[in-house]
Amino acid sequence: MTSEDLGKLVLRLTLGGLLLFHGIHKLLTGIDPIRAMVSAHHLPDFLAYGVYVGEVFAPLLVIIGLFARLGGALIAIDLLAAIFLVHLGTLAGTNAGGGYVLELQAFYLFGGVAVALIGAGGLSVGGADGRLN
Repeated sequence: MTSEDLGKLVLRLTLGGLLLFHGIHKLLTGIDPIRAMVSAHHLPDFLAYGVYVGEVFAPLLVIIGLFARLGGALIAIDLLAAIFLVHLGTLAGTNAGGGYVLELQAFYLFGGVAVALIGAGGLSVGGADGRLN
């Protein structure tokens, strides 16, 4: 085990674990609000089901480190869609605490990009050099 592998594990567990809460919430409460947003943008409402891919399936891949690069890319795509559907009018600015108004979305987006670029590391189901990672 290297410090690089440990760092990748921390990133994977943080990114996947925190985003999975959002996905579980959608599993429990439904995605009707997502479908409404998708439809309001004149897109087919079946695209709303992609939220389950980006917020449940992809975080699970990232957490366990199996096809983690794919999981990271799917998370990034999910967040780009969320920013387009919900946050396009607030790309700039700060929140009441002085932080970037979209700091959570930025964390998920760029965390997903980071995992897609660096992979899962040795502390994963796919293994550091595994073809499934």
